Amino acid sequence: MSCVHYRFQSRLTYDSLQFEGLNITVGELKRQIMRRERLKFCQLKISKGQTDEEYTDDDALIPKNTSVIIRRVPAAGLKSSNRRFVGHQAGPSAKSSQTGDSSLLSLEQLLKTENLAEAKASEEDKLKAVMYQSSLCYYSSRAAALLRLSASGGAQGFPAASCWRWTTQTERES
Repeated sequence: MSCVHYRFQSRLTYDSLQFEGLNITVGELKRQIMRRERLKFCQLKISKGQTDEEYTDDDALIPKNTSVIIRRVPAAGLKSSNRRFVGHQAGPSAKSSQTGDSSLLSLEQLLKTENLAEAKASEEDKLKAVMYQSSLCYYSSRAAALLRLSASGGAQGFPAASCWRWTTQTERES
């Protein structure tokens, strides 16, 4: 039995694939690796382990006891499923109800609204109100006031966190 040692680019260790004969074609190696690793909607690029030279022809022969590196590539015609989360950036570039549209509710009014789904406000302000309302039951009345202050934009950034620490310390002492 002959074998080819392969590893994916993201892995540290090599796996071995056994075959009959002195050589294996690149196409057959790809099929066996995809079957063994249970890969479906991707293509494999195979390159030599020592020289990083890529095998481009599926009929090329790979000699036994060779080390190769495998790279997964999305199949042609399919879009990549990698989606990246884009975090919220607070500041002057963030859109909120302060954009000048008088028909939208302010954040302070949204904090008191029961049905946020049908409220006329920006999505960002609705999300802030949902976050505030869902966490109210976990805080004391002082902490809720600080949370309301930070949600409405009264406290920017870290002062709310330091006030929260001070509030919880004073509540523990009393």
